[in-house]
Amino acid sequence: MTAVATVFDTAAARRQMVESQLRPNRVLDPRIVAAMGDIPRELFVPERLAGVAYVDEDLEITPGRFLMEPRVLGRLLEALDVQSTHRVLEIGSGCGYATAVLARLAARVVALEVDGDLATRASRLLSRLDLNNTFVAVGSLAAGEPSRAPYDRILLSGAAEDVPEALKAQLVDGGRLAGVFLRGGVGKATVVERHGQAFGVREVFDASTPILPGLTRVRGFVF
Repeated sequence: MTAVATVFDTAAARRQMVESQLRPNRVLDPRIVAAMGDIPRELFVPERLAGVAYVDEDLEITPGRFLMEPRVLGRLLEALDVQSTHRVLEIGSGCGYATAVLARLAARVVALEVDGDLATRASRLLSRLDLNNTFVAVGSLAAGEPSRAPYDRILLSGAAEDVPEALKAQLVDGGRLAGVFLRGGVGKATVVERHGQAFGVREVFDASTPILPGLTRVRGFVF
């Protein structure tokens, strides 16, 4: 009886997330809605947070690392416009929730994580969900994963102060990168699109989410 009730509750929570957080905020792509409405988000947070896995706020999954709130992730994915033929690089995959959603949208997803323990957990969860078009790598987030480049799309699952040049270089011509970037202390969800050696930048909505490790701006010394 308890197990049945738990399954019902999480399924209801996913439907509520879709109807109260995604659709009202113009997350309307049926593939994104279906993926986020199906992936069990509660698997990707500590057990103590499973009951609040679908709330519209960032959840701390380990000290200093967060699972992005559904609304912001959904809108970033809308702006990224991932197609079924695309190769995608995710920066800062954490426990792999956004990786799982991307795996439903793209042909191949490379998830880059700096924390080896989180990467191991992500790999196990993705395998458990039979998402075999994913690969989890461990390394510097700012450096990307050049050995598997180029990518049609790059998603930052968190905020940054600048767009690392290494990430832009790993985009195909016509490729897109999306993430939350800080502008004067204000977070702006932003799309960067490559056109040859030039890059167009478009701010799409206001957003706030914690900065990913290693993606703060390099500041000069002050004497």
